[in-house]
Amino acid sequence: MTGVSVTELQDALARGDHDRVLRLTDAVLAERPGDDAAHELRARALLALGRLSEAEVHAADAVRLDPDEVRYRELLAEVLSRRGAHRDAAAEFGRLARNDPRQSAWTLAEAQERLGAAQPEMSVEAARRAVKLDARSAPAQLALSRALARIGDARGALQAATLAVELLPGEPAPAEALADAWWLADRDAAAFAAYRSLALELHGDDRRRVTQKARTLYHQRAGAVGRALASFGPLFGLAFRNGWIAVAQEGSP
Repeated sequence: MTGVSVTELQDALARGDHDRVLRLTDAVLAERPGDDAAHELRARALLALGRLSEAEVHAADAVRLDPDEVRYRELLAEVLSRRGAHRDAAAEFGRLARNDPRQSAWTLAEAQERLGAAQPEMSVEAARRAVKLDARSAPAQLALSRALARIGDARGALQAATLAVELLPGEPAPAEALADAWWLADRDAAAFAAYRSLALELHGDDRRRVTQKARTLYHQRAGAVGRALASFGPLFGLAFRNGWIAVAQEGSP
């Protein structure tokens, strides 16, 4: 790049000096608008600053200028995902995975994006490809469980989630997937107890998410008094985390 080295830009980006990256790439692109590396580094700085629409433009420019550069396509897919364009992100990750089928990370990313794009069947397909690459991959089994749960395959989701928990014992993500599969399989007491354990372990949005799942489950199974309790979030949360409420075992009156 004329007047500015790639190393200088990379160093600024690594230091988190995103404004400097933008200033330098402004000058470079004014002189050489077809400099793909400048577009890439500018896109990364914009992504770090949360300026997603601008980051997408420059990432797409880098891909257009050098469509065979894997790094640029990964960057574009990441920007699209962050922007909520999950279908487009899935297509990019899928293209990368097809070009190198041994790279499971891209296949897993495609599976995740397909769920975000409300394409659960395609997510199942991608997750199965990842499992085929490595049946002992916890992320692959987790992705498969989530996708199968979305299409209502309780048995398949339960099998995949159980294996993911075995491969990643003590980790909350597979434990939550297993709880979801139990709920789908009508093992409501086990699911409710698992959600409570997770709520005690997690914080912030993660705790709120599993608590809401438990609240919905409890409302479905409870009588009139229980439904009234479930309708009042703070009270339900207190009773739930303290173990004052439970869901009856399957088959219990």
